[in-house]
Amino acid sequence: MESRDDMRAEPGNSVTMAFKVIKLLLCLTVGVAAMGVGAAAQQTPPVVRVDSGQLQGVVDDGVVSYKGIPFAAPPVGNLRWRPPQPTARWTGVRQATEFGADCMQERFGPPPAPGAPPARAPSEDCLFLNVWSPASATPGAKLPVMFWIYGGGFVGGSSAFPITSGTQFAKQGVVLVAANYRVGRFGFFAFPALSREHPEEPKGNYAYMDQIAALQWVKRNISAFGGNPNNVTIFGFSAGGVSVHSLLTSPMARGLFQKAIVESGGARDGVLTARPMSRDGVDPNYPVSAETIGINFARSMGIEGTDQAALARLRALSAEEVLRGAPAQPGVKMPSYETTPILDGKLITETAETAYKAGRAPRVPLMLGSNSADSAGPRIRATTKEQLFAHFGQWSAQAKAAYDPDGSTDLATLVLEANNDFGQAEPARFAARAFAANGSPVYLYRFSYVQSAMRERMRAGTPHGGELAFVFGTLGAGGFGPPIPPTAQDQAVSRMAQGYWVNFAKTGDPNGPGLPEWPRYDPSKDLIFEFHPDGSAGAIPDPWKARLDVMELATESGRRADY
Repeated sequence: MESRDDMRAEPGNSVTMAFKVIKLLLCLTVGVAAMGVGAAAQQTPPVVRVDSGQLQGVVDDGVVSYKGIPFAAPPVGNLRWRPPQPTARWTGVRQATEFGADCMQERFGPPPAPGAPPARAPSEDCLFLNVWSPASATPGAKLPVMFWIYGGGFVGGSSAFPITSGTQFAKQGVVLVAANYRVGRFGFFAFPALSREHPEEPKGNYAYMDQIAALQWVKRNISAFGGNPNNVTIFGFSAGGVSVHSLLTSPMARGLFQKAIVESGGARDGVLTARPMSRDGVDPNYPVSAETIGINFARSMGIEGTDQAALARLRALSAEEVLRGAPAQPGVKMPSYETTPILDGKLITETAETAYKAGRAPRVPLMLGSNSADSAGPRIRATTKEQLFAHFGQWSAQAKAAYDPDGSTDLATLVLEANNDFGQAEPARFAARAFAANGSPVYLYRFSYVQSAMRERMRAGTPHGGELAFVFGTLGAGGFGPPIPPTAQDQAVSRMAQGYWVNFAKTGDPNGPGLPEWPRYDPSKDLIFEFHPDGSAGAIPDPWKARLDVMELATESGRRADY
């Protein structure tokens, strides 16, 4: 490539674009009707005991849900930018019937449906998780556990989105857990006084610390809900998929899960990966260190110095001030306050790409993949074909042959394909190869099916997040417009997709009765398991192989853009 910055997008713009793509998918596919809101309870809700007290959930249609369970103390006041601390015990039976607050963020997702309760206001007091389990499950039943990590570019997201309800998974014999984690400046932040305070603690990656604390809660308590603490599958989408890669390589997460699923989560450096803690200019993807960003933010809020007094003033800022920062001043260009994971040396000691290249991928079953039009934000930009292929440097002719062999493909399609390969498809193949090399069972997919009613709107293919409603079984009405009922074919694809995910959670192998065979990934064969546009599925020679090969060459020689 011509330079390491050729494929870099402006961080703020690209994070916003990814966030908008996720929001669009939610608005198009989420429906209150799909959730069965208001359905009558079918039996007396059971009471379970966890290490902080007793909980009573809600039973509906054979599934019991427990919502708004605190798994850590509120991270407010002096606990802002600290690892999650133990939650206080309560007496009596806590009613776990309502979701807790989302973590501090800008408004995200579709507005409430007519007649539905108003949207929950976000709060710093947000470290809650939710559990869905079969109503028939008994303590110690040892059901497989799935632990969901939401996406949102590390600046938003929620464990309470209807599109990722655990109801349908619970109906398939799975205990599903979804936990909130801090995002934005609350989730990733560094400052010199923070680095000196409590030197025994990890620093900066508070979002990941929350995820690990929730997994530790699962380890201690999930058997009370019928789950098996020794059969936990972590899975996530977008930033949640990035989180899965980080947990796979973090020494602090070892032993907390046994299998992993990554949905459109990259794997290459620069895609929401780790920023240096304190050294500027050492990483071409992140030339500004996390501490420098923290110092710049403090100055923008009128806080000078980097000592404990300055940190006290930062903690005294309101949650809204931390969220939004200082108002822009006319004629003043404010520095970027991009929030990304941080190389802190304890929780994140290296990036996933570094670990995988060095043969340090853990030996666990892995399912991963991306979608057929999975470009979440502008990374590679071009106004002509020549400019596009110039991004590939010495491989520009090879790129032209792979992407546009007869010169008939329009520029917009080429840019979409290149961005899709750059951010998702090639990194997924890279990670699949790394895990296959150490003998891990690996299952690589591409999701190319689009819900019937959305095909005119999504002609390019399945966008970022387009698989979620199929995987969770939440196809239905919703968003800003009228209901969008799924067709019989849509429902069949959803049952197939969820079947693979459930089987993988149970055994580490997605295959099962009535499902097309999904072979383990073999790098020597370069097959891809595709959910085809016509509703069928199967393993095929990857038609994108030539594209991914040249993208790999360019990626390995240059450096990447990020969200």
